[in-house]
Amino acid sequence: MKALVLAAGKGERLRPLTESIPKPMLELGGQPLIHYALLMLKRAGITQIAINVHHLAHRIESALGDGRGLGLEITYAPEAVLLGTGGPLCGLRSFFGSEPFVVANSDTIMDLDLPAMLAAHRGRGALASFALHRPANLDAYSQLEIDRDGRLRRIRLLRARGGGFEDFPAQPPCVAVEPYMFCGLYICEPGVYELMPPAGPFSSMKDLFAPMVARGLPLFGYVHRGMFRTVDDLPTYEKLKREFAPNPAA
Repeated sequence: MKALVLAAGKGERLRPLTESIPKPMLELGGQPLIHYALLMLKRAGITQIAINVHHLAHRIESALGDGRGLGLEITYAPEAVLLGTGGPLCGLRSFFGSEPFVVANSDTIMDLDLPAMLAAHRGRGALASFALHRPANLDAYSQLEIDRDGRLRRIRLLRARGGGFEDFPAQPPCVAVEPYMFCGLYICEPGVYELMPPAGPFSSMKDLFAPMVARGLPLFGYVHRGMFRTVDDLPTYEKLKREFAPNPAA
C-alpha cells in the first residue's frame, strides 16, 4: 500500500511564518510538522509515499530528500498551480496502481491506529473510509454524519461566506446519525478513480466524496478517540508549541 501526504498549500493563515517556511516544515516538538504524518504511515507499514508540493517546494524537498533518513521512499508530485485537495490524485493513478491507498494531511498530529482503520475499511467493503474526531468546537468545521454502523450518510460542508452548511444529500438522513469532524486522513479503493473529475483543481470532499454520499455509495467513518491536534492558524500553532515543548510527541 502507498500513500499521499498533502503538502502543497500556502499556509496563508500562518503568515508571516509561511512566507519563508512552508507550513509542513514548521517545527513542533523538535521536528518538522510533516514528520508526524510520515512516521504515522511508517508505523502502519506504509513506506512508499508521494508528497505533493507547490509553495516553497524546494524547502520541503531539500529537507526530506528521498526519505531514506526516515526509512521511507518519497516521490514528489510538483504542482505548477495548486490542484486543491483532490487534484493531486489525478497524476498519481499509476503510482497507486491497483491497490487501495491512503491520503493524509501534513498539518495533523494524532495517535490513530491506522492498521485497525485499514482492517475496518476492508471488513466493511468500503469505497472510502475517513478518520473522524469530535472536537469541542465541532460547529467550526464541516461535518461528516455517520449512522450506528459507521456508514457515512451525509456530508455537511461549512460555507466560507454567509455561514451555514451545504449538505450532500440535501435532505437529512432518514436514520439516526452522529456528526464528526474529518481529521485529515482517508483510505480509498482504486475504484474511486472512476468517479473523480478527470483533472484538477478540485476539492476531494466537495467534488468527489460528497456526490458519492449523495448517491448512496459505501463510504464509512472510523472514529478516532485518541490524541488529535491540527495546526489551523498562528494562535493554534503557538498553543501547540507550548504544549509540545516540555514533552514532545514521539
